[in-house]
Amino acid sequence: MLPGLRFLTAGESHGKALTLIVDGMPSGVPITADYINYQLSRRQKGYGRGGRMKIEKDQVEILSGVRAGKTLGSPIAMTITNRDWANWQTIMDHEKPDPSLTKVVNHPRPGHTDLCGGMKYDHHDMRNILERSSARETAARVAAASVGRRLLDEFEIEIASHVVNLGGVEISAKRLPIQDIERISEESELRCIDPEAEKKMIAKIDEAKKKGDSLGGIVEVIVEGLPIGLGSHVQWDRKLDGRLAQAVMSIQAIKGVEIGMGFQSANLFGSQVHDEIFFDQNHKRYYRSHNNAGGLEGGITNGEPLVVRAVMKPLSTLYTPLKSVNVLTHEPYEAAIERTDITAVPAAAMIAENCVAFTLAEAFLEKFGGDSLKEVHRNYETYLKQVKDY
Repeated sequence: MLPGLRFLTAGESHGKALTLIVDGMPSGVPITADYINYQLSRRQKGYGRGGRMKIEKDQVEILSGVRAGKTLGSPIAMTITNRDWANWQTIMDHEKPDPSLTKVVNHPRPGHTDLCGGMKYDHHDMRNILERSSARETAARVAAASVGRRLLDEFEIEIASHVVNLGGVEISAKRLPIQDIERISEESELRCIDPEAEKKMIAKIDEAKKKGDSLGGIVEVIVEGLPIGLGSHVQWDRKLDGRLAQAVMSIQAIKGVEIGMGFQSANLFGSQVHDEIFFDQNHKRYYRSHNNAGGLEGGITNGEPLVVRAVMKPLSTLYTPLKSVNVLTHEPYEAAIERTDITAVPAAAMIAENCVAFTLAEAFLEKFGGDSLKEVHRNYETYLKQVKDY
C-alpha cells in the first residue's frame, strides 16, 4: 500500500536552517506562509523560556508544492532559517569548523540523549547528537503539522490546548467550552485557563530559576467536530489511539500520554469508567452520558470530543548541573550546560496540539481520501449521510 500523508524534517539546532517536506496532501487546500508562521509564533511563547526565543523569529519559506495560496498535490518543501547560525557558523560549519571553537561536549547530561546517542553513533563529541535531538526540531514539526491542520479547518474541526499542571501546580477541574479554552490559553503567559493557578505556576518557575533547576508538567489537547469512524480496530497499527500516543510521545521530553480518563481509570470500577450510550429521538443521534473514553473506543473516533494529555518531564539541562562522567577520561565531571528553558510546558501544549492535528489529518485522508480537496469533500459528505441514516 502506498503511504498516505507524511512528513520528514532535517536540520540541527544551531545549523543553518531547518528543512521539511510534507507529502500526500491533496490539491486545493488553502495554505499560506502567514498561517504557518502564526503557529510557529505560538510555539515560541511562554513564561520561563530561555534566551534562544529572543534570538529566533521563526518564519517559514515555502519552496514548492503551493501556488496561488493552494496546495498542488505535489510534495510541499519548506525551510526555516536559524538566526542563531550567525553565532555558530564557525562551530557548526559543514566542512571546516574552527577547531578552537568547537564547543565539544564530552560530559553527558543525565536525562538527555547525549550518552546513549554518542555510544550508538560512535561520537565522543556529543554535540553531534544533541544538535539534532534538541527540541529546536519541533519548529519544523509544527510547520509541517500546520499543513495538516489547515486541512482539518476546511471540515470545521476545532483544536485547542492548555496547561493543566506545571511543577505540581494543578488547575481547577472545571471544563470550559473549547472556544473559551482557545481564547483564554492564547492570552495566558503559560497557556493556563485558571488565573489563580497561573500565579502559583509563575512563582514556581521563578523558584526553579533561582535554584538553576527546571520544571515539567501536564498538557491537554481537545479536538471537537471529528466524525465517527477515524482509525480502525482491525490491525494494531491502524488504531488511532496508538498513533496519537506515538505522535505525542515523540515530542522531546514527553514521558507519558493518556486519552480521556486515562490512568485514573485504573483506580475505579468499570461502571464508573465506561460511557453509557443513549439515543436522542428528536435529533436522531446516539450520544454518551460522559466522555471518559476521551472520544476514542477500540481505536476509532466515536463522535465525542477527543481529549489527549501528555506528561512533560523537567528539561535535562540544568544551570546547577548534576553529576556526570567525562567520556574521554571516565573521570567524574559535572554535566554539560547548554542554553535552555526553565520550563517549556506551554510550548509543549501547542506542539502536541499540532502533532495531534497532523495525525488526525492522516487518518482523515485515509478515511475520505482523494487527490483534490473537492474529492475529499464529496467522499466526506457521502459518509456523513451513511452515519446519519444508521
